[in-house]
Amino acid sequence: ELGELMGMLRRNFSFVADGEYSIEVDPRTVDAARLVTLRQLGFNRLSFGVQDFDPLVQKAVHRVQPAEQVFALVEAARGIGFESINVDLIYGLPKQTPESFDRTLAQVSELRPDRIALYGYAHLPERFKSQRRINTVDLPKASGKVAMLARSLAAFEQAGYVYVGMDHFALPNDALAVAKRQGRLHRNFQGYSTQPDCDLIGLGVSAIGKVGATYSQNAKSLEDYQDLLDQGHLPVVRGLAVSRDDLLRRAVIMALMCQGEVQFESIEVGHLIDFKRYFAAELETLRGMQESGLVSVSEHAIQVTAMGWFFVRGVAMVFDKYLQA
Repeated sequence: ELGELMGMLRRNFSFVADGEYSIEVDPRTVDAARLVTLRQLGFNRLSFGVQDFDPLVQKAVHRVQPAEQVFALVEAARGIGFESINVDLIYGLPKQTPESFDRTLAQVSELRPDRIALYGYAHLPERFKSQRRINTVDLPKASGKVAMLARSLAAFEQAGYVYVGMDHFALPNDALAVAKRQGRLHRNFQGYSTQPDCDLIGLGVSAIGKVGATYSQNAKSLEDYQDLLDQGHLPVVRGLAVSRDDLLRRAVIMALMCQGEVQFESIEVGHLIDFKRYFAAELETLRGMQESGLVSVSEHAIQVTAMGWFFVRGVAMVFDKYLQA
């Protein structure tokens, strides 16, 4: 089925030779032979969902995958010629402790993937059916989660990783880290990217697209998705036409998240506003963050500090009017 899908895409779209073709795989469902097939289909980047290497934690989240299995798959993927390998980790899972997560961090540092995504676990059983099997008593306390995050940052820095921002780490020679150094970083629905801002076509159930000044989302269930297609309609069920204010705020938020700074003049020229007057309330809110050492606000710019980069999501939130409302 994946072969058919890739063939259909190649018949309808031009695949650039140096493009990024990524796929996320569950280590429990792939072997070396399947990785070879994925590479032959054109994929050149892999993301493995690891979450945690601790056997007790894996059992608690009903996702058992021995570390040896992941190490073997990563070694095979490198031999096959995948250009970049990412590993996803989650802190705050049931049965996790700062000490047990330290062992996972050491193993990941030894595995040395090109990129690491580190996410905090959000327990939302009413939204995610699979989480209803998790015993809430086993979840770590907030202090334990903070300790895991702090120790993760220290461990990855010591292992030579660059903190790209907002949950993402990369080796210094990885394209993501290079883009960060050169000021070419971008963000989309999948996270940080080296690709410049462009139209994003979302294909498949629940996929989100961004075309021009619009956002759209496909039907969230396979039944609804197929039903709309059978009727000859695009399976889009909701969308948003972006306003002038939305575009302006998106530019500010992207600059903060990707470059760590906003030059008032560039925003003023691009959007024909007086930055300090338009964002007077937001600049007032940033005063507290400046006193905490997270940002530096001058006459001409907002600069995220080295410490503030670890909290850049919170800084960017100040300019999100929907969130503030």
